[in-house]
Amino acid sequence: MRIASLIASATEIVAALGKTEQLVGISHECDWPPEAVQGRPVLTRPKLDVTRSSLDIHRDVQKIVERGLGVYEIDVEKLKKARPDVIVTQDQCEVCAVTFDDVVKAARQCLQSDAKIVTLHPDSLEDIFKDILKVGKALQVVSKAQKLVKEINDKMGKVAQKAKDLKPKPKVICLEWLNPLMAAGNWMPEMVAMAGGINGITKQGDHTKVMEWDELKAYDPDLVLVMPCGFKIEQSLKESATLKNLPGKVFVIDGNAYMNRPGPRILESLYILAGLFWPDLFKDYLPKGSVVAW
Repeated sequence: MRIASLIASATEIVAALGKTEQLVGISHECDWPPEAVQGRPVLTRPKLDVTRSSLDIHRDVQKIVERGLGVYEIDVEKLKKARPDVIVTQDQCEVCAVTFDDVVKAARQCLQSDAKIVTLHPDSLEDIFKDILKVGKALQVVSKAQKLVKEINDKMGKVAQKAKDLKPKPKVICLEWLNPLMAAGNWMPEMVAMAGGINGITKQGDHTKVMEWDELKAYDPDLVLVMPCGFKIEQSLKESATLKNLPGKVFVIDGNAYMNRPGPRILESLYILAGLFWPDLFKDYLPKGSVVAW
């Protein structure tokens, strides 16, 4: 079986299911685990400079989307050479990865036989688990996928049980973007609650929400978790003008590796939350280099 993964979370799922050797292509954002990405053909690329400030990126994305185009594109020639039997992509967010329509178009254009396209759509924590099972079914490793989901669920449940009755619970805001301010939705409100915190602005089931500074200040959070989608810590720290105006105690998290990546490391994402909310109990759970205090 030849597998092409067009999103970073899918590459981590494929690797966790023991199919690393079958990967014949990855996306430009795939960076973990190392053995799954080193030497693999990169099949996608952004149409904008993703190293710019959050405001500049936001404006560039708006211009592209307003023209009815995708933010990323597929290298059709490389996809043709990769000859995948299975392509794993997503249709949850049009600005997070190549669009589903572009994947279908590229597959029809350059692949001799019909490749199986597995589409992930993680709106919630439960959806993440369903997507892992979906990939497991497509890769014919259903039992491994079921075992992986159970292991993650069990470990997350232990954290939730330990944090359940801890008080006082911190008021938390998770920022998925800095300029404009965007409060994280999808699985993050549920994760904050599991870790023993009170999530602000968004609730379970909501999508990411653009918010005003007055709204953030009125919420008066104890903790502000800065975790821009696609940003490593170093890139977030460059937004110092925004960071210094945030209320409460501010932590900058590697949103690119955790929090915004709906794959197996969602467990580590919960550990990060619990470690920040209750350091006396969960400090040792924090993955090295995953977070810094501002």
